[in-house]
Amino acid sequence: MERIANLSLSVCVAGIILSSCGSGSQPEAGQKAAGVSLPAEIKAMMPKGEEIFKTKCIICHQPNGTGVEFIFPPLANSDYLLADKSRAVAQTLNGSKIEMTVNGKKYTQEMTPQVNTKEDAVAVINYVLNNFGNKGGFITLEEVKSIEIKPRSETDQLR
Repeated sequence: MERIANLSLSVCVAGIILSSCGSGSQPEAGQKAAGVSLPAEIKAMMPKGEEIFKTKCIICHQPNGTGVEFIFPPLANSDYLLADKSRAVAQTLNGSKIEMTVNGKKYTQEMTPQVNTKEDAVAVINYVLNNFGNKGGFITLEEVKSIEIKPRSETDQLR
């Protein structure tokens, strides 16, 4: 019975969090980024990137990419994200425990690895780079071929 109560509480909390997310408008995946025509290879990965965002990233970074101030950094108009696309792919693959300053605000919340392949990391980063008002262009698999995928802990593998 206690497990059911805990599960119900968890579902309630998740519902509250999701309902408070807001409803930011986003362009359809694959649209061209503010004046940047995306190569066919990048356009083709946009639906996958959108799906990954909606299943892995949305709870922390919010539907409109604004994050939660001082807890989860924004992806929308993020100087940190746009400054180093390869770093964004590496953090999506391997997580991050570093303190970061995004748009002048400090964030220390740990990010766990979100995807297991470079293809998935590139897809979701390209989606983010071209949504939420970002004019980030794109990154290719070739540009991230030297990124090492670090071994996962047992907990990370369950995610």
